[in-house]
Amino acid sequence: MVAQIQELDAQQWVKTRSSLDSSQSTFLIWTGKIYAFIPGEKRKLLFKIVGMSVSRCIATEEGKWDFTSRELTYYLNPETGEILNKWENPWTGETVTVMHVANNPVQGEFKGKFPAQVEGDSTTFVFDIFPTYPNPLAADSKFAEYSPQQIYQAAELFKLTVPTADLENSEMTSVSQLKLSWDRIGQWLPWMKMGDRPGQLIYSATGSKVNGFTELPQLLQDEINTRVPLYKNAPKSFLDGEDMTSWLYFQQHFDAYLAGEMFPKSVAEEF
Repeated sequence: MVAQIQELDAQQWVKTRSSLDSSQSTFLIWTGKIYAFIPGEKRKLLFKIVGMSVSRCIATEEGKWDFTSRELTYYLNPETGEILNKWENPWTGETVTVMHVANNPVQGEFKGKFPAQVEGDSTTFVFDIFPTYPNPLAADSKFAEYSPQQIYQAAELFKLTVPTADLENSEMTSVSQLKLSWDRIGQWLPWMKMGDRPGQLIYSATGSKVNGFTELPQLLQDEINTRVPLYKNAPKSFLDGEDMTSWLYFQQHFDAYLAGEMFPKSVAEEF
């Protein structure tokens, strides 16, 4: 069967990515690997990863929703799967503090039409995103050893596959299952302290939607319960301010990074 490209309403995308029920937090999880891709060198597996997003969609008017979320990703030892708090840089020999991803918030607005590949029982949303903007660290000389590039540039390639019947079922507020594919090409992370060395990071990950906090991987449940309980729930409303990124987080917590503190920084539950 040949996939047909169809323009689906934003409501179908809301059911896929999150939920039409704004009283519920919705969880996506992902696992994968990060490789170093350096001209003239063989591939090098640097980390395994495990991560999650907890999100909420809030209807603002007919056909429009505010999307608000928080996300975590942990860098793991590629052999043992344990959380890495220190990492020995194989190119510089220096041991550095690992700054895991703790993006709060990640937000947007869902409206209009969303193209999808409909192939019988399965529908796949495909998003190829190429963020390019000034690097917030480049203007400060103290970050020269960490992230001197003037421009932040990456490629994020997403594919989310869900049951077509779930999208057509008006009784369902969220799809019953979801398969996620996420590939990313990105610059060295600031905490790796790679400066202007040539090369990129290649991310390869898969994931799914899960039915609540207790279905998260145990590592994530343990971390959230003990260190970052804020991530048990999505924000209750759309938050003011810009989206958090690993680059901005590094800028905010640079002193704690230099002091060798543990990341992500502890953050209490929201009441």
